[in-house]
Amino acid sequence: MARSGDTKDKPKKGLSRRAFISRGASVAISTPVLAGVGLAAPQGAAADVKILGPGKVPISLRINGSRQNLSVEPRETLLDALRNTLDYTGAKKVCDRATCGACTVIMGGKAVYSCSVLALEAQGKDITTVEGLATDGRLHPVQAAFVDNDAQQCGFCTPGFVVACKAFLDKHPNPSMADVEKGLGGNLCRCGTYVGVRHAVLAAAKNQRGGRNA
Repeated sequence: MARSGDTKDKPKKGLSRRAFISRGASVAISTPVLAGVGLAAPQGAAADVKILGPGKVPISLRINGSRQNLSVEPRETLLDALRNTLDYTGAKKVCDRATCGACTVIMGGKAVYSCSVLALEAQGKDITTVEGLATDGRLHPVQAAFVDNDAQQCGFCTPGFVVACKAFLDKHPNPSMADVEKGLGGNLCRCGTYVGVRHAVLAAAKNQRGGRNA
């Protein structure tokens, strides 16, 4: 006779381990899988989304006014595409975490960290790198001001700073020193040439105003 509190003959609630495994296996067998990828096939509206990768796909980028056709993996950043495929090596790969600004380019009129933008996302937007600033062999006013104000030492961060300064002056043609300090807060210089950089921006702004003071 069963003792009080004996649960030996009582049915257990919930799924047993065997039932759980059996049910999981049946779901796995019935779920459609994309060939060679191992992902569940999208349903409904998502079924119309084109899945790219994992191999390379063809894209087109507008860089410094020229169209460039190339093939990239969907995971490839704009920085890697510029440096490794298109040989635009001005933007530098330093932190690779969107914190130092050495990889700054102008995309769609805005300064961006190219290490944090996928090359696929850059399609259809005008991209300007430091290589595209000089015209007819003449330095851009920002580049010239960097030289005149000794705003570079080792020069490794300089391309990103120059591009960031150009983008800043495009939106703020008549900045104060405080504006410059705030506007360039996203770029770092390990040599510590911040004073030279700030004066270079003010000098470039004056130069672009035709030498007139604010």
